[in-house]
Formats: sequence, structure tokens, C-alpha cells
Amino acid sequence: MSEDVNPFESLQEQIDDAAGYLDVSEDVLTRLKHPERVLETNLTIEMDDGSLETFPAYRSQFNGDRGPYKGGIRYHPGVDRDEVKALSGWMVYKCATVDIPYGGGKGGIVVDPRELSDGELERLTRAFAEELRPIIGEDRDIPAPDVNTGQREMNWIKDTYETLENTTAPGVITGKAIESGGSEGRVEATGRSTMLTAREAFDYLGRDIGDATVAVQGYGNAGSVAARLLEQELGASVVAVSDSSGAVHDPDGLDTAAVKEFKRETGSVTGYEDATEELSNEELLTMDVDLLVPAALENAIDGDLARDVEADVIVEAANGPLTPEADDVLTERDVHVFPDILANAGGVTVSYFEWVQNRQRFYWPESRVNDELERHVVDAFEGLVDAYESNDLPNFRTAAYVVAIRRVVDAYEEAGTWP
Repeated sequence: MSEDVNPFESLQEQIDDAAGYLDVSEDVLTRLKHPERVLETNLTIEMDDGSLETFPAYRSQFNGDRGPYKGGIRYHPGVDRDEVKALSGWMVYKCATVDIPYGGGKGGIVVDPRELSDGELERLTRAFAEELRPIIGEDRDIPAPDVNTGQREMNWIKDTYETLENTTAPGVITGKAIESGGSEGRVEATGRSTMLTAREAFDYLGRDIGDATVAVQGYGNAGSVAARLLEQELGASVVAVSDSSGAVHDPDGLDTAAVKEFKRETGSVTGYEDATEELSNEELLTMDVDLLVPAALENAIDGDLARDVEADVIVEAANGPLTPEADDVLTERDVHVFPDILANAGGVTVSYFEWVQNRQRFYWPESRVNDELERHVVDAFEGLVDAYESNDLPNFRTAAYVVAIRRVVDAYEEAGTWP
């Protein structure tokens, strides 16, 4: 794993790689590689003991050519300006890949939420919502959950915004609880799109995913849902999973639901008694499996580690889990990588469905949400394959960016330049 690779530079390199196969002028390309604006603020809140503590926070609005900015808010000690810029850029091209009418944004607070009480987290979240208030809105910028945030935090942001604006605007944020205007199917959406991408990938490659062995790095929401759906809906054998504490392995297959319950009860997957052995995260990433699902943070696999990867297929549930050097190594080794901007786009796609439902005040059953999500993922996969084959591209990531950049450029050029 490499923590030295700048994720914003990785994004720019990915855009440059795809631009070599497109007729895009250098000035337009420069515009596509930089955010339109970045909010940087410091949030000072009162802690439970009466002291004051200050937390840096960011919101990047990368590109709004195709619609309102869209993207999550994460709480993590590693959040910084370049990470948020990169994540907001990936959101632009993710939304364009699955052809939903959004731009890209991302936000984060530099904090370890495990060190704060629920009351402190609520005060911090509401303080951030107050800072975001002038730049977010149903038609401007629509945040959502990300690492270490969920329905609770989204509900707090919605309530803060609506209270300060003296309005009702459930579409100002997505990923809310059902009772607060959330959508059925939202919690499982990212893991579901990962599963659907894996299914389509194995079908395209002429392989039976029901016979596949799978390793999942990262057992939060996306990783655990993807693992369960791969096992229960497609019949794959999930032989290893991990979280920040380490990995557990059983060559005969793990009970993914039981591992998730164990993690819920204990806080980690390590110690799960039905596993045959425990491994490190690096050992999991280099296991000899048919499918590897990186579902943790960015830069999990760098160029050096990529040389030891033995999986035949990688489907990215995390954002930016491979460095550009790792991409080059895996392309040379004919490892098929199906990129994050398709595989984990279920979250933003169902967030779009939630926003549509909020605006219409008409809510869908989960069956419709899942059917619509499957249609978007399958259509996007077919578009990716078409670009890959018709342009003789080196890998599927470049194909996804070719599709996405074309759509963003078309929207920009059709709008014209307004002085």
C-alpha cells in the first residue's frame, strides 16, 4: 500500500491517459482537471468537557457542466485538500459514466469520529452544515454519506439546512433515513453495483462467476454488501475478507453474513472463529483468487504490490484503490480491472433516485430502485465495453474515462462560453 501517491495527481493522470484517445483541446482538458472551487474552513465546537476544539473541513465543487454538484462527506483523520479535490473529480466522471445528470463534489472533516461522543459529532456535523449552507441546495450541490458517515449525519445536515432556511427541502441531501425522505435500496446500492459489475464482467469474459473465488479488502458497508450479494445472489465463494484490523480466510468459503454480524458485535473481522486463518491486508490483496474487490480507501495497491497480485479480475468498490503505476503493471499482466467510476457508482445512482423521489414527493418500492439501478449499471457496462473495443483501448479504466469525458465535454460545449 502506498500513502505517498497524491490522489489528485492520480486523477489528473487518468484524465490525461483517456484524453490521448479523444479530440479535446488542451485548454478544455485543463479545465476538466481542476475543481471550479474549494471551500476550506475550520469548525470550532464545544466538547463535552467544556473545552473548544477546531477541526479543518473541506468541500470541493469540481465540475457542474452536467448538473448540480454531487458527492459524499467523509469523516477521517486522513482527509486533506488534495484528497477531497480528487474524490470530487472522480464523482464528475462517475456520474457521467452511468449517465446521470450530476456534476461532482466531495467534502470531508479531518476527524477520527471514534474519538468523539454522539453529542460532539452532532455539534460538529451541524457546524459543517452551517458552513455549507450558502453553497448547497437541491439544485446546487447535494451532499451524501461517505467514509464514517451515514443516515444519522445526513439527517442532521438536512435538519440544520431546513431550519436555517426556514423551508422543507429533503432533496438537499441524500442517503437519509427512510423516515426523513430517504430511498429504499440506498444502503446497499454501492455493494449492489459492485456485484452487478462483477457479474457483467465475468459474463463478458466468458467465465462463470458462480465458480469464482473472491477476496474482499474492506468490510464496511460497500465491501460487506458486495460480499454478501456475490455469495448469496451469484453463488460465488468469498474466501477472504478484511478490515483495518486484518483479514480472515477460509478456502471453503466464509459465511459473509455471519462475518458481518461478528464485526458488528466486536468491531473487527479478526477473531472470527469459523475462519481457518488470519492474514494481513497485503496478503489478502495478493491471494490467488478469481476476483479481488478492493473496498477500503484509495492507494491500496501500488506498483510494487501490483506485481504480486494473483487475481484474474479486479472490481473496485473503493474510490481510487489502485495507483496509476499499479494500473500500468496490471494492464501489462493482462489483469482485468473494472474501475471505481462504474463499479461503485450504485451509491450516487440511487442517490439520484432519492433526489428524484424527493422532488416529486413520490416514493418507489425497493424492487423498482434495484431494477432501475441494474439498468443503469448494465447500460454503462455495455458503453464501457463498446468504447474499449471500438477504440482499441489499453484497459477498461481508460474506456470509462473516454465515455465520461466525452459526455462532460459535450455538455460544456453545448452550453457555450459565457464571459
